Amino acid sequence: MAETAAAASALAGIKVLDLSRVLAGPWCTQILGDLGADVIKVELPGAGDDTRHWGPPFLKDAQGHDTEQASYFAACNRNKRSVTIDMSKPQGQALIRQMAEQADVLVENFKVGGLKKYGLDYASLSALNPRLVYCSVTGFGQTGPYAERAGYDLLVQASSGMMSITGKADGEPGGGGVRVGVALTDLFTGVYASTAVLAALRARDTTGQGQHIDMALLDVGMAILANQASGYLNTGSVPKRQGNTHPSLAPYQDFPTADGAMLLAIGNDGQFARFCEAAGKPEWAADPRFARNTARVQNRAVLIPAMEDVTRTRDTAAWIALLEDKAVPCGPINDLRQAFEDPQVQARGLRVDLPRAAGDGIDSIAGVASPLRLSAHPAVLRNAPPALGEHTQQVLAEFGLSAERIAELKAAQVI
Repeated sequence: MAETAAAASALAGIKVLDLSRVLAGPWCTQILGDLGADVIKVELPGAGDDTRHWGPPFLKDAQGHDTEQASYFAACNRNKRSVTIDMSKPQGQALIRQMAEQADVLVENFKVGGLKKYGLDYASLSALNPRLVYCSVTGFGQTGPYAERAGYDLLVQASSGMMSITGKADGEPGGGGVRVGVALTDLFTGVYASTAVLAALRARDTTGQGQHIDMALLDVGMAILANQASGYLNTGSVPKRQGNTHPSLAPYQDFPTADGAMLLAIGNDGQFARFCEAAGKPEWAADPRFARNTARVQNRAVLIPAMEDVTRTRDTAAWIALLEDKAVPCGPINDLRQAFEDPQVQARGLRVDLPRAAGDGIDSIAGVASPLRLSAHPAVLRNAPPALGEHTQQVLAEFGLSAERIAELKAAQVI
């Protein structure tokens, strides 16, 4: 992705104080950073964000050897500057308050009430800076009987019902609840949180006042159940796991081929008719059991085995070539190597390599490009994920601290 001048960024001039760690909060602040905000990540001296140590896999140095820095951290911390401050010490708390007075946004994911004892809660900081947009990310929200519980993505995938609709059906081999392969509720919470922050900034343009944002993984986990939740709420019928099939569409699943498997995502009757014609089975589209989607869903036990007999007659590439110009959604089931080697992925520039000059032997860090494609204010990938404390002196100087004061804080192990 081409570099773009920071002044052209949508969020140029917005300063974000990031007190969050792990994934949901950092995902939010990385989105804001990609859009041009100056994100200052505050970390514990000597340790940093938990995910710096969540490995393997680890980042490699210029010679290809593993370092002690986990690649997990790199996934959600580009376009940030790392500052190390010990907020358990009064001097550290005072320093963060000084920074918050000049910030536009603060994002944190401490337990409910966890920052109050430091004087870093919303009430304390908004009194110093009424324009501050303060976003709290927790597992279960600021209210309710579970508010003080720690929340983790896996726990929320289970408690929200997500795992009850993910995986093979109970009666099949390997049946049972399965988590999604990435921390889905964390990631969606980060996306929702960034949207909320942008809305709060827009409201501040009108009112001059910041506000508190209460983001909960549980709330988001329930929200992203989407059609499954709507179906239950409006019919009382509890959906079940059914593997790769779809509760409301057929055929919409994986199919065996001569050399593996492929996906067919047929979403309407026209697509089904075109598939039948290409597959040499035009009579299926005229059969009343299969002609309409609802009928196909009701008769999938007959339709799918018949289709599998046909799909096994060609390899995956041949099916894709056959169906591609007929507007029948069909594709391979890629692993990550195959996905990043896909010509469309490469044409979209979805792999990015950001140089890093932190003096730790890591010359560059690879990542996935921002999917935010704004025509006038595109996402800007300026900085690789930072080394721990890489920007402490630079940032504190920008906030008005003298070289002598910075040296005193360092000697006192505050930074």
